Amino acid sequence: MVQPKVFYRELDLILSKIRKEKSHDNFFFSILTEVHEKFGESLNIINSHIYEKRGDYYVLVDSINKESTGIKNRIPVNSETIKQISKDGFMIYDKLFYIKDFDFGVDYEKITPAAIHVHTPVKRWIFLFELSMGWSYEETTLFLNALRTALNYRLFSHMMNTDIKRAEQIQKSLLPKEIPNFKGFDVYGLSQPAEYVGGDFFEYFYFNENHFGVSLGDASGHGLPAALLVRDVVVGLRMGLTEDMRLVYTLKKLNKVIQKSTYATNFVSLFVGEIENGNHLFYVNAGHPPPFVVHGENINTLEPSGMTLGFMPEIEVQRNFILLEKNSILVLYTDGLIEREGGSEDQFGAERLQQIVLNNQDKTVKDLVKLIFKEVFEFGDQKNWNDDVTLVILKRIE
Repeated sequence: MVQPKVFYRELDLILSKIRKEKSHDNFFFSILTEVHEKFGESLNIINSHIYEKRGDYYVLVDSINKESTGIKNRIPVNSETIKQISKDGFMIYDKLFYIKDFDFGVDYEKITPAAIHVHTPVKRWIFLFELSMGWSYEETTLFLNALRTALNYRLFSHMMNTDIKRAEQIQKSLLPKEIPNFKGFDVYGLSQPAEYVGGDFFEYFYFNENHFGVSLGDASGHGLPAALLVRDVVVGLRMGLTEDMRLVYTLKKLNKVIQKSTYATNFVSLFVGEIENGNHLFYVNAGHPPPFVVHGENINTLEPSGMTLGFMPEIEVQRNFILLEKNSILVLYTDGLIEREGGSEDQFGAERLQQIVLNNQDKTVKDLVKLIFKEVFEFGDQKNWNDDVTLVILKRIE
């Protein structure tokens, strides 16, 4: 006889264990063992088995046999027994032709098989339970469906977390691994995604000792979809930005790739600057929040010279020029920085950012980047970042 309070308490405990216990080789078997310990008597479970799909068969890989009844070691995938459980996810086999598929080796009237289907996109298992006479349909159905749901959710969550971690590592590999050593410049960049992965990116390019470049961009949205788009853009820039390749031509070609290979709602704002002969900055701003150059009390903003990439198959972008005087500071950022909201829903804004740079021109760019991140983070009441934030600063030094 099932005691309701005990039953539900134990059910909650085993579902919690499924969610929280670390994965290991015997994870399924450990759960099965606990099922027998906690529910064997109340649910009339005498034996349990785990089948794993291998090729054209489900093969028996683990069993708990308290009463030896004998059972098939493998069952064809195309059998009616397997087809039914694969379709419904849960099954109590009360028809004789189903029961014979398992071949328990005892009187069929004494055993009722019940099974759940557990799976990932690439692997499948069947948990088979032998129920002795006197089992309760209501409690058994509730328990096995809850067990199936918890196990499938656990497998799905584990797969997603693994994929996200892999995506995080891939995205980290796309960011610069070290501070570049460009003659005559102090350079530092930092990117903070709002989630595990994000839509912001920056990159340095080295053509020769007198010619190098920097890019910074922001793919629409954040999370995994934006990260996938970032990968395409960064790879495209690495392939296209060479000493002999014209900047405008590269961005027009990249725009076509983005427009054709992504959804229409996906787009990328992008700034690419090339520094030649130590002080000549040639740049294209494709719809990105304007970077700015601080020198003394002067601030020059580098306004967009073309539209954001990905909206249209054909775009027009213009290559502009500015001279970087000694001690000039070039500041590149994404909108997540200036649009961070404070307690009064006021945004941090470009003016606050410019004022920090004006007041701290004597600092190294690394210290300046860290100071700005600290100020922006505190402006948002130290709450989690709700958008990706990236900042890159270059300073022309003596």
